[in-house]
Amino acid sequence: MFLTRFRLNTARREGRHLLGSPHRLHAAVAMSFADPPPHTSTGPRPLWRVDRNNPADTVLYVVSPARPDMTHLVEQAGWPTADTPGWQTYDYGTFLNRLTADSTWNFRLTANPVHHIRRKDDEPTKRTAHMTPRHQTAWLVTRQEQSGFTIQEKPRQKRVLPEGDELQLVIRDKRNLRFTKKPGSPPVQLTTVTYDGRLTVTDPEALRRTLTQGLGKAKAYGCGLMTLAPAG
Repeated sequence: MFLTRFRLNTARREGRHLLGSPHRLHAAVAMSFADPPPHTSTGPRPLWRVDRNNPADTVLYVVSPARPDMTHLVEQAGWPTADTPGWQTYDYGTFLNRLTADSTWNFRLTANPVHHIRRKDDEPTKRTAHMTPRHQTAWLVTRQEQSGFTIQEKPRQKRVLPEGDELQLVIRDKRNLRFTKKPGSPPVQLTTVTYDGRLTVTDPEALRRTLTQGLGKAKAYGCGLMTLAPAG
């Protein structure tokens, strides 16, 4: 497994063009691999996420079974004349193998928190996005056990609200996305949010699956990739 970091040049029209459509960026990521796995494959798959830290620091992260070649992305949305190649790829497998139970990490996850509702008894269920922070939090909490981690609780002295403020978790950067796959096709609509928090590993093997196979829906469109950082 490999973890790749690519900094996008938002001053270039091509860079903004890619960022404007998850479908276009998905295609650009797929073209980084000579033989990408089919969408129906099981097991580890290419996952990606865009972190918009600020306009001058927009970073594409990719986790993948194969090492990518992002030369085309450098030419389209990077700095083609720079001395460095434009992306950094790291051995992710070594890191994954070092995960141990009860270890603590900061995490970031961009996800598409959804549920299925039926407005009438005689109609089919419909996938609908969770829109409030309370329900978005609950969506992640209900998945933590099977995903190999638990979100840490805040010390009582650091809780601001009397209830609903127990977890070391921040939900931010909500985006309502609307784009088309090709001209004339019906639009795709997604609601995404980014979770920043602190977790404890409960099942290292399950967490490895989460980190390499993604969490939730819309993985092709920049959702599902969780990354970890040392908890300082």
